[in-house]
Amino acid sequence: MFIGHFALGFAAKRATPRVSLAMLFTAAQLADLLWPLLVAAGIEQVRIDPGNTAFTPLDFISYPYSHSLVTLVVWGVALGFVYTRVRGVNGLTFAVLASLVVSHWVLDFVTHRPDMPLYPGGPKFGLELWRSIRATVAVESTMFAIAAWIYARTTRPRDAIGRWGFVGMVLLFLVSYVAASGGPPPPSIAAICIVGLIGGGITLVLAWWVDAHREPV
Repeated sequence: MFIGHFALGFAAKRATPRVSLAMLFTAAQLADLLWPLLVAAGIEQVRIDPGNTAFTPLDFISYPYSHSLVTLVVWGVALGFVYTRVRGVNGLTFAVLASLVVSHWVLDFVTHRPDMPLYPGGPKFGLELWRSIRATVAVESTMFAIAAWIYARTTRPRDAIGRWGFVGMVLLFLVSYVAASGGPPPPSIAAICIVGLIGGGITLVLAWWVDAHREPV
């Protein structure tokens, strides 16, 4: 999934209104933030294979440390522990952040081919929603629309940036999603890693900036 992960980050704002949207996005997307680094380092492998699924031309050969269920549980506990210790917040925040990290496996399990590992070297699973672009877009778009509405109802703009920045961020997600849905394959693995790292960084900065101009209702 793509915007489905961000949808959970938006929706989690209702449970943890004092946590920055950028932090919630970091938790929901932690697997995909780690993945390009591990691919670039040669620890995990991906192959450009047009036709691999209808939705993406990528064949995820091996990503046991960024995307397996067991390692995501470990990453989730670590992220939640560090954040709650540094910020001095309650156990609910820990639970939400850890759950967002683990939710990445659950959502990818729905969309991917059977390439989602249970643990490094373990069996792999996937329900293959990506076989259908229409079904994938329908599921993710619905999730995203509901979650963006929840965020909009949970927070209110402090100023014009909070109002129109949020609208612009939502539109940017949707435009990027449409462009990526069944689009041409990337030119190289290096390009995938670069775009993943830069895109992830820009997304988190944008989320922090917009959220800083909104306040909990």
